[in-house]
Amino acid sequence: MKLASYADGSRDGHLVVVSRDLTQAHYATGIATRMQQLLDDWGFIAPKLEDLAVQLNHGKLRHAFAFEPEKCLAPLPRGCGWAVVDADGGVRRDMGSFSSPHQPLRAPAAGEAALAAITGDLAAASDAAAALDAMRLLTLAMDWRIDGELVATQCAPLAVTPDELGDGWAAGRLQARLQLLHNGAKQSPRDVDAAPGQALARLARLRSLRAGQVAGMSLGALDLPLAAGDSLLLDLKTAAGNSLFGAIDLDIAPPPAA
Repeated sequence: MKLASYADGSRDGHLVVVSRDLTQAHYATGIATRMQQLLDDWGFIAPKLEDLAVQLNHGKLRHAFAFEPEKCLAPLPRGCGWAVVDADGGVRRDMGSFSSPHQPLRAPAAGEAALAAITGDLAAASDAAAALDAMRLLTLAMDWRIDGELVATQCAPLAVTPDELGDGWAAGRLQARLQLLHNGAKQSPRDVDAAPGQALARLARLRSLRAGQVAGMSLGALDLPLAAGDSLLLDLKTAAGNSLFGAIDLDIAPPPAA
């Protein structure tokens, strides 16, 4: 299933289910109102949301509405923690607060893309297989840093279960392509091959993880000369060109006045 958190004036937004083709959505009211509720009680709530998603995909919900990515917060605006695992196994930990996919960046910054895995409860010293079993959702994230300091982490509009990834998901690995538009011009795409279970197991090596912990697998720096007034769009797509998580689509605003 595909899930999003619609802005409603609250810190966490309102949980919605999104159709497979990203055209329709339906509030999850009566089942769960926030993403964290789902993660805290996955075994009970997830099957009900799956049923709702099936009905939505078959056009059987009277109160479905057009999905508008611009209304989305990050899928999990306040996680239990955010850590990025580098290709060499190094871990960088930060707070678990995530910006919306369309929030302007307030100054040019260095960007690093990551495939983000959202987990349920995971015991310390779990292996990759157990970590993969505890993984609930995946999304695309971007870390933004100025002079090495993290200033924002943005997420794509959607968090999805692995079964929605189609041919791009096999044996616990995601294989996809990161597409990038800079000021409307296509940049060279980047092939992605990531194993989120391994990243979660790395985080759980010495301590347990709570439901809502988010682990990012670094997809590398953007290496783009960004300037105020630029626009940037990042989208992780299947080999067939289908968007997996919706796009991070933002403008870079001038820095705030001193």
